[in-house]
Amino acid sequence: MTPDARRHFWRDIGVQLPFLAWLVVLWMLLWAQFTLLSFLTGLIVAIFVTRVFRLPTVELSGRVNLWYAAILLVRFLFAVLHGALAVTIQVFDFRRQPGAAIIAVPLRYADDLLMTHVAVASSLVPGSLVVETDRDRRILYLHVIGVRSIDDVERQREGVLRWERRIVRALGDPAQYRALKADERAEAAAGVKDGGR
Repeated sequence: MTPDARRHFWRDIGVQLPFLAWLVVLWMLLWAQFTLLSFLTGLIVAIFVTRVFRLPTVELSGRVNLWYAAILLVRFLFAVLHGALAVTIQVFDFRRQPGAAIIAVPLRYADDLLMTHVAVASSLVPGSLVVETDRDRRILYLHVIGVRSIDDVERQREGVLRWERRIVRALGDPAQYRALKADERAEAAAGVKDGGR
C-alpha cells in the first residue's frame, strides 16, 4: 500500500467513523442487547454495510459548539412535548377541525447535510411533516396541522427557520456560522433604525 493510499484509507475511516458508530448503536438498540457480542456483530454489519452499499462520503462541518448543541437538544425536547400536547388538544377538540396546510420554507444557510438536519428536526416535532424537498432551491415543503390563517402559516415557517438557525449555531460549518452572525447583526441594526424613527 502506497503512502497516499494509506493516508486516504485512514482519512476515509475517520470520516466514516461517526456513521459506523451510529450503525453499531442502532444494531444494539435493534436487538436490545448491550453486550460485547452484539457490539462485535454490529461492528461487522456496519463495516459490511458501509463497504458494500457505499455512498458518497459526507463531509461533516468539523465544528460542534457544545453549548449551542445542548440548547438545541433541550429546545428540541420541549418542542416535541409541546407539539404532542398541541396535537392531542386538536384531536380532542370536537368543536372544530384542525386546519392543515402545505407550506414552503426557503432555507437560508443550508447545504445538503444541514437541510437534512432541519428536515428531520421539523418532522420529528408532532404536527408537522416534511413531504418534499427542493434541493436545488433549498426549499422544504411541510404538511402542518393547526393552521387556520396566514399568520399561522408564517408562524410555522418562522419555526422551521428558527430550527435552521439553531442547527447552524450548533453544527454548521464556519462559513454558515459567519453568515448567520452577519444576518443577525444586520437585523439588529435594522431594528435599531426602525426603533429610532
